[in-house]
Amino acid sequence: MPWERDAQTWGPPRRVPRIAWVIGPLFLAIISIGGSFGASRGQAGTHDIDALGIALLLVGPVSLALARRWPVPAVIAAGAAVGGWLALGYPYGPVFLAYAVLTVICVARGLRWAAWGAAALPVLGQIARGWVAPEAKWSWTGTGGMVAWLLVALAVAELVRARRDRFAAARTAHRESVARREGEERLLIAQELHDVVAHHMSLINVQAGVALHLSQREKPEHVEPALRAIRDASSEALAELRSLVDVLRSDRAPAPRAPTVRLAALGDLVERSKAAGLDVRVSRTGTQRELPAAVDLAAYRIVQEAITNVVRHAYATRAAITLDYDSDLTVTVEDNGHGANPETLVVGNGISGMTERARALGGSVRLDRSPLGGLRVSASMPAREGVSS
Repeated sequence: MPWERDAQTWGPPRRVPRIAWVIGPLFLAIISIGGSFGASRGQAGTHDIDALGIALLLVGPVSLALARRWPVPAVIAAGAAVGGWLALGYPYGPVFLAYAVLTVICVARGLRWAAWGAAALPVLGQIARGWVAPEAKWSWTGTGGMVAWLLVALAVAELVRARRDRFAAARTAHRESVARREGEERLLIAQELHDVVAHHMSLINVQAGVALHLSQREKPEHVEPALRAIRDASSEALAELRSLVDVLRSDRAPAPRAPTVRLAALGDLVERSKAAGLDVRVSRTGTQRELPAAVDLAAYRIVQEAITNVVRHAYATRAAITLDYDSDLTVTVEDNGHGANPETLVVGNGISGMTERARALGGSVRLDRSPLGGLRVSASMPAREGVSS
């Protein structure tokens, strides 16, 4: 919205400096006294300005100086001074200035009842003008002008209050938006860390077990491939972890928003899985095409997590990955492991992460029994252009 952009550009309304609470009233006192003497020259039939009149003129500026702490007594005192000025038949003039400023201050602080209530005092003073000071001329023109000034002051005060409320709402919405985006970023980074660490550490664990088993059977010629697989998996894990840590470092250049891995890297995932003793086959159906970056990353991470679960829990020897590009993107991973009942399967961080990734893009994840004997994980996500990344 326009005011949200304004709130971010201009910032919140600044506090009035303390010195302004001294200079402002002093300036208004000079204007009120000087302006009232000047206005009295063109108004016949009004009471001459005397010591009492000057005292009434000073009530408004003095009240303004005290309004920082006591806004309600200040606006009431200023309104009473204006009412007394009018009732005693003094000439119309800038006696309203300090009262108008106090009206704006009270309404801006949410003290509408005080501002609107104090507005009755000048009205009462104008009504009593002809009775208290019979020599002063009472007129509908003067009364209408006075009421108009009151309404203008109140209208300006309400506009100032509305502007402050608008900026406050925009700042609150902006803070909530920033907090929401930060939460989403933290969740995304947590998912990435889980997927990277879980996948590579699972492969390292399997290969370490293989190397230990072969070394105990005195087959050193088979130990070297297992150690090489451990080295490669750990190197890739460190590389991905560094890219994620770079996102969290504020003293570095912003990390690229494009994902570091895509479905095009499935070949590396297949090779690592084969090194862990899992034969993985990849098949594609439909018209293969360029996917939105967010969908490409999510699909790869879902496949990676599903393969990780197969390596860790399924005791499988074979897995199949199917990518269906017919309408939306459907990714299927199934294995020939011991099998798991989808209805009693314990949902951990891995399955939750896959589900959250798919739902964030408007998709879903489904768990079923696989014809191969194990578990089948199917994830469907919109693959059209315009999916947010």
